[in-house]
Amino acid sequence: MAMPGIGPWTADYVRMRVLGDPDVLLSGDLVLRQGAARVGAPSERAALDTWAERLAPWRSYASAHLWRAATLPEGA
Repeated sequence: MAMPGIGPWTADYVRMRVLGDPDVLLSGDLVLRQGAARVGAPSERAALDTWAERLAPWRSYASAHLWRAATLPEGA
């Protein structure tokens, strides 16, 4: 994160996708939070972080599922 333009979201995304860390929840991601709301999970960042604690050490997989949920049609 010492490099210009690299913030917490980017660093965590690299941890998840490049390094294969299975326990990263990108709760600051807008689309992920929309997916959380779609499946009935909290959509506010702090509440989502608390809700997702029980998913450790597999929160990266939850991130992928929540991103996917955001793209599904209503009622799916």
